[in-house]
Amino acid sequence: MSGAEEVRDRPERWEVVASATSYAGRLVHVRSDQVKMPGASGVEVVTREVVVHPGSVAVVALDEAERVLLIRQYRHPAGRLLWELPAGLRDVPGEPLRDLAARELLEEAGHRAERWHTLADVLVSPGISTERSRIFLARDVSEVPAEQIGFQRVHEEADMPVAWVPLEEAVAKVLEGHIHNQLAVIGILAARAARAAGYRCLRPADAPEE
Repeated sequence: MSGAEEVRDRPERWEVVASATSYAGRLVHVRSDQVKMPGASGVEVVTREVVVHPGSVAVVALDEAERVLLIRQYRHPAGRLLWELPAGLRDVPGEPLRDLAARELLEEAGHRAERWHTLADVLVSPGISTERSRIFLARDVSEVPAEQIGFQRVHEEADMPVAWVPLEEAVAKVLEGHIHNQLAVIGILAARAARAAGYRCLRPADAPEE
């Protein structure tokens, strides 16, 4: 490997000689795999715990002034109120990811967008979890009046604070350590990079996941 053209993730699956589920919850389950791991001293069988997750999507919504839409949520495991992107789980089998992202943008923030592109594909915590997330860039954004949404926003979605933050200011918030959510960090920095390239590098919204 000698050049940048070689830097590309690729599928690989090492042999699993045994597997057992140690926990099954409503959202995720945990399994323990015995994996044959090749090394300098030969093949060794090691235990790898895997959190099996359905996956997610997130949306960087930019308005005409190139402000990014952020919402705030309480995250119990982190013990923090976090500024995040509108996002959601892949909890409807067969639902196109772009449709899921549009639904989450409407449900969590009360907005819709006319232009959609794939911004980044992320393996959220590949050392322990199967979760993969697609981050979309949504532009030509408009607010949807409550009476036109077609459903009632309930629970935490109805009370999420929403902020429109200039993209450059959002980048500064990331670099200053004021925004911690992983998908928000990646999405904000990727959106700035895409803007610097005139948005010419973006993939279609329905681009396949590799």
